Amino acid sequence: MIYFDNNATTRVAPEVLDAMLPFLVKSFGNPSSGHAGGRAARKAVEQARASVANLLGADSSEIIFTSGGTESDNWAIMGALERDPDKRHIVTTRVEHEAVRRLCEKLERNGCDVSWLDVDEHGSLDLDQVHDSLREDTAVVSVMLANNETGVLFPVEEVAEIVKTRSGALMHVDGVNAVGKIPIDLRRGSIDMFSLSAHKFHGPKGIGAIYIRQGVLLPPLFSGGGQEGGTRPGTEAVHQIVGMGAAADLVKDLSEMDRVRTLRDKLEAGILQKFPNSSLNGATDKSRRLPNTSNISFENVNGEAIVALMDQAEICVSTGSACNSADHAPSAVLQAMNIPYARAMGSVRFSLGRYNTDDEVETTLKVMSEILSQLSSFSA
Repeated sequence: MIYFDNNATTRVAPEVLDAMLPFLVKSFGNPSSGHAGGRAARKAVEQARASVANLLGADSSEIIFTSGGTESDNWAIMGALERDPDKRHIVTTRVEHEAVRRLCEKLERNGCDVSWLDVDEHGSLDLDQVHDSLREDTAVVSVMLANNETGVLFPVEEVAEIVKTRSGALMHVDGVNAVGKIPIDLRRGSIDMFSLSAHKFHGPKGIGAIYIRQGVLLPPLFSGGGQEGGTRPGTEAVHQIVGMGAAADLVKDLSEMDRVRTLRDKLEAGILQKFPNSSLNGATDKSRRLPNTSNISFENVNGEAIVALMDQAEICVSTGSACNSADHAPSAVLQAMNIPYARAMGSVRFSLGRYNTDDEVETTLKVMSEILSQLSSFSA
């Protein structure tokens, strides 16, 4: 199998699995217990916390483990609103992941005021619109670092500076699809909250974290015990937390991303040169995209048909966000970019990872040629 869907999820790295297994079999203590087994589990949790903090350029005290990116995103926005009931205004973009976008749509229906930031045809933000959207009653600004469908990078540190200069709002960043692919140093900017999820960088599913800057008090999302410093109740999933820490240690070294970028560029160039009906969705300046992501449209060819035929050839790609794959409608991200319908419905996302090879790129280009020839003949 050739796996080019790493923005949906990644394989668990062998060293991550090795780190997790002892905490499923021998070292199974509850980290809140006072005996030796509990102390060993607590030590492992804190070591993992330090690893995640090191990956983000943060302090260990600023890292709280969650069930994943969706919980972290929801907690950041809901917590920001709960801090001050008089502030009911949210600023976010039209191209956020469903975990942010659908929550903000729900809050808007329930009485909050949401300012939706637009993107241009390349998926980029207008910083002037950020500036103009801020108000005295703005509770939170939530902008993703990297778009999961197009790979476009947003200047979140610049956005944060605007937010802090113009308002008293909290700045939240959904960093789920950026972690492990580009450098991140949260000490340098004004970001208050940052979400991440282990399964996007070769850790296990079901575990994530939220960075909350020191001095920012965020009300708990749940009620229960006193775990995670009293902020996130529930017995810690030690094996998953340990896996996340091991994955953070693995992807801290970003040198492998240079090879991934080279493979992505070869695949992207091969497709765009070979197929005249193909076009890139997102920033043409590759430095403004994740090094692993290409979103390419094939005009007047159905993207779901391409994905299905590639699946038959044991090549895994997607038409966009895995969280929205059953809707059979144009991607909300591509709609926000004003991509024409005939192109948007023919979009395919290729997201490469650390375990892909040059031979896999060559094979994919060959299979794509056969598939597109087949689909074009049907269309004709």
